[in-house]
Amino acid sequence: MNTVDSTNPVVQKRGARLKKRVSDFFVMIYTVNKFIFRFFKEAFLPPFEFKEIMRQCYEVGVRSFTLITLTGFIVGVIFTKQSRPSLLQFGASSWLPSLVSIAIMRALAPLVTALIAAGKVGSSIGAELGSMRVTEQIDAMEVSGTKPFKFLVCTRVIATTLTIPILATYTGFIALIGGFLNVYTNEGTSYSTFIQQVFDPLTFVDFIASLAKAIVFGFTIGIVGCYQGYNASRGTEGVGKAANGAVVTAMFLIFVEEILIVQIAGWFR
Repeated sequence: MNTVDSTNPVVQKRGARLKKRVSDFFVMIYTVNKFIFRFFKEAFLPPFEFKEIMRQCYEVGVRSFTLITLTGFIVGVIFTKQSRPSLLQFGASSWLPSLVSIAIMRALAPLVTALIAAGKVGSSIGAELGSMRVTEQIDAMEVSGTKPFKFLVCTRVIATTLTIPILATYTGFIALIGGFLNVYTNEGTSYSTFIQQVFDPLTFVDFIASLAKAIVFGFTIGIVGCYQGYNASRGTEGVGKAANGAVVTAMFLIFVEEILIVQIAGWFR
C-alpha cells in the first residue's frame, strides 16, 4: 500500500500552497463582509450626499438608456419569433402573448438589464475607483479629513440599487412592445387583446419577485464594482483587474441570486 511521504519537499510545497489558498479564501470572505457591513453602517448616517447620488443615478440610468432600449426591444422580438414555431406545432399560437409576458416579466427583463448593467456600469465603477486608488486620490481624501467611502461607495451602491429596478421595468415594457409588433405583424392581434392576454397570467407574486430581483441585482452590481475598485492593487494593472473582476463576479452572483429568488418565489405561487 502506497503512502504519501509528508517529508517530501514537493508534498510540503503543495500542502503549503493549498493552505494559503484556503486561508486567502476565508480572508476574502471576511473583507467582503466587512465592506458590506461598513456600507450599511455609513449609508444611513449623515451627512447624506444627495447631489452625488442623483449624479450617479444619471450616470447609471440615463447613460444606459439607449443600450437598454435597443436590447429590450431585440429580446422581445427574438423571443416571440423563436417561440411561435413551437406553439404552432401544438396549435397554441394564441398563447404566445401569455408566454411572452411570463418569460419577460418573471425572468428576462430583470436578468437582461442586470447583465447589461454589470458589463457597462460595473466595469465603469471598478475602473473609476481603481484608478482613484492607484493614483492615491482615495488616500488623499482620507488624509484631508473627508469620507471617501461614503462619497464614493455609498452613493454608487445606492444609485445602482435605485436605478436598476427602474431600468428593468422599462426593459420589460420595451420587450413587450417588441413582442407585440411581432405578433401583430404575423397574426394581426390587436393591441387591446395583446395587453389583456399579457396581464392575465401574471400575479402579484410575479411583480414582487421581479422587483426583488432587480433590487438585489442592482445592489450586487454596485457593491461588487465598488469593492473591486476600492481595494484595487497598486499599479495600472490593478485598474484592469478591478474592472474585469467587477464584471465577472457580478455576473456570477446575479445568476446565483436568480436561482435563489426563483426558488423562493416558487414557494408562494
